[in-house]
Amino acid sequence: MRLFDISVPLSHNTPTYPGDPKFQIQQWLSLEKGDSANVSMLHFGAHTGTHIDAPAHFIHGAAKVDSVPLELLIGAAEVIEVPQDCLVIDENFVREHVRTGTKRVLFKTKNSEFWQNNLTTFQTDYTSLSNEAATLLAQLNVNLVGIDYLSIEEFQSENFETHLNLLSHDIVILEGLNLSNVDPGIYELICLPLKLAGGDGDGAPARAVLRQA
Repeated sequence: MRLFDISVPLSHNTPTYPGDPKFQIQQWLSLEKGDSANVSMLHFGAHTGTHIDAPAHFIHGAAKVDSVPLELLIGAAEVIEVPQDCLVIDENFVREHVRTGTKRVLFKTKNSEFWQNNLTTFQTDYTSLSNEAATLLAQLNVNLVGIDYLSIEEFQSENFETHLNLLSHDIVILEGLNLSNVDPGIYELICLPLKLAGGDGDGAPARAVLRQA
């Protein structure tokens, strides 16, 4: 059995989507200062690093992140490699590469190189998923769609139609993956987001792992 950690490390160098809070970690208590323990204080947005989007992210009154069933977040997932020169995963690509019956799809794109190269500024030329592709994924009854950068949506989208399409069909969006060291194929996905019960419930950071038999 082999495990692949496909989560992004969090530090002050971790890029965030423009307009989102920057990740901050501060010393709250310190053994060196005579305190009884080391305690860190974290400040970051719900969509920092590897994270899931819940329907409440874009749909008023929709399901919040603490109600996302674990059954959607754990189970067989297919890693599908996208050509390096592809900037938009379109309907045709999904039709040709996503097999009927697949429940969890993780798209490995050129985006993973951003993480591999430790780029600390947000990259606007990331590969995204088209709305038409999202429609087809919903028709195929996919439960979870993952991608290897901080948004599945085209940068500076005005209507966020891809997000709305997926989330309105209760498809979990898993963003901020690092699939650099993962070959295409079938794995077991284990994705455990923080169980945030307060706030708007729009999403939560997650530790995501692939297990290969």
